[in-house]
Amino acid sequence: MDTDGLRLFVLAAEALNISAAGRRLGMAPAVASAKLAKLEHNVGADLLHRTTRKVSLSVEGADFLPFAREMIAQEDAALAALGKGAAHVSGTLRFAAPSTFAQLYIAPILPKFLDAHPELTLDLRLSDLQFDLIEGSYDLALRNAPLLDTSLKGRKLADDTRILCASPDYLAEHGAPEEPEDLTRHSLIAFRDRRPRAMKNSQGTVAMFDPEAARSQLIMDDGLSQKRATLAGAGISLNGLWSVHDALASGQLTRVLPSYEAAEENVLWLIYPKSNVLSPKVRVFMDFLIAEIGKNPPWKH
Repeated sequence: MDTDGLRLFVLAAEALNISAAGRRLGMAPAVASAKLAKLEHNVGADLLHRTTRKVSLSVEGADFLPFAREMIAQEDAALAALGKGAAHVSGTLRFAAPSTFAQLYIAPILPKFLDAHPELTLDLRLSDLQFDLIEGSYDLALRNAPLLDTSLKGRKLADDTRILCASPDYLAEHGAPEEPEDLTRHSLIAFRDRRPRAMKNSQGTVAMFDPEAARSQLIMDDGLSQKRATLAGAGISLNGLWSVHDALASGQLTRVLPSYEAAEENVLWLIYPKSNVLSPKVRVFMDFLIAEIGKNPPWKH
């Protein structure tokens, strides 16, 4: 199958503009239209709907799109393995990441990456809610949860130590818990599912952070809002050290039960579908994030 036609289709599907996609590949509009028509003839389906006013992706096109991306990635990876292919990366990389982490650590370094790869477009989906990589056709995602899905592969970015903290004003008013059992008499800030979280200390003693057993609870699905609520004195929350290290250093937050941290070994993972070839654009972005963040995490300074 003609991979130039596949590249044209992928770009056109992303931009919903055949002429613009053709220009990115150095094709005149008439050539791009003819090449796309040939691809549709070869696969036996209309991949894009065209009218005089707009272009839209057909149902068949939406089904075919992830396979087209995969075939392009296969070719790029094969050429890269032979030391061939373009010396630069291009196209669109779809990346999903937790909003709070992205605001703090990824967004500030993106200009450096884009300067190094000017022909690559980053399409970021930033939310503290997890996306389905396969259904969403994402190339890569950052997750701060155990890598349990066997359909996914990943590279470790950094450890994700989780600790309890509260504002000095909250602790001055309500007192600091001295033992884990004291948490039931406090206001706890929970994240989304409210499930109990096991905590342990250096001696291996296990305790629970259980919002539903607390005096009161505040439930949020956004990490930055949770941090701000904690800063404002709403209660005690369980946070990634990467999120609160600056507030701890400045005294805006105080660590609660400082000998305890989350028992599960949380890791920040860069993950991608196992079925996908690790394309050059994904590889260079993963390498960049690991070099800029993972090798010397700012929150461990």
